[in-house]
Amino acid sequence: MSDSAPDPDSRSAKASASPLTRITAFFSRRSQPEDKEDIKSILDSAHQRRIIDDESYTMIGGALDMASKTVADVMVPRSKIDMLDISKPLSELLPYIIETGHSRFPVYENERDNIVGILLAKDLLLSVANPAIDLRPLVRPAVFIPETKRLNVLLHEFRSSRNHLAMVIDEHGGTAGLITMEDVLEQIVGDIEDEYDEEAEQTIFQAGPDSWRVMALTEIPDFNEAFDTRLPNDDFDTIGGWLASRLEHIPRRGDVVQQGSISITVVRADAKRALWLHVQRQNAHDAHDTPPDQH
Repeated sequence: MSDSAPDPDSRSAKASASPLTRITAFFSRRSQPEDKEDIKSILDSAHQRRIIDDESYTMIGGALDMASKTVADVMVPRSKIDMLDISKPLSELLPYIIETGHSRFPVYENERDNIVGILLAKDLLLSVANPAIDLRPLVRPAVFIPETKRLNVLLHEFRSSRNHLAMVIDEHGGTAGLITMEDVLEQIVGDIEDEYDEEAEQTIFQAGPDSWRVMALTEIPDFNEAFDTRLPNDDFDTIGGWLASRLEHIPRRGDVVQQGSISITVVRADAKRALWLHVQRQNAHDAHDTPPDQH
């Protein structure tokens, strides 16, 4: 018998194994993932064969990706954080709090890097009748985390501490941004949109019979349709761009432009652009405004 001849016992063992056993052994060897990419391949295959639906596929994939992301990847940058100056009276802060619509606000003292705590809008409900109240007793301690913290670790900390917001600091101890539990969960389940999200489809919100809150990124054709105006869109795409041209400077909070029966007031702005506007129709029976070149 040749040295290379198969072992009769081995042939006998293979022959005695049932087809089901051999198939199970084959897939057992193939299905053991070596790394995260292998897991994603199995997930993609299951999705393509409709073993899992679109929503489950998105959530599982998001959970896998979240483990490799850090706070810096998803935080709200410092320039876009809506903060409250603790030195200002409540009567001055209330319009800003109402207009922004957030449930939590970082509070600073003297400079924006000096965060002294977090103010919950609901804590002001019993204080509205007393605009002279001192806000300091209402300010809760802030949670500070580094930019490098991984999102899966942060989610665990949010759940265990019951915090919903954390301030992000850079390597020098300065304020780098802000992150909420919603920001983290969106990495798993996708965008959680509400009426205050700047990326939401709706950008114009009714505030009263003849008043509206309007995002400055609202497209001019949409603005014209909503208010029956005739603003030009040859040179500008958004109402914020048109407003900057009309004012001849970067819009600032409190700037007002009168356009026929429409009064447009800037209620939120940063160093580069207007963010939120308040639109008031002064005469509900006169919807058409004057041509743009008439002041």
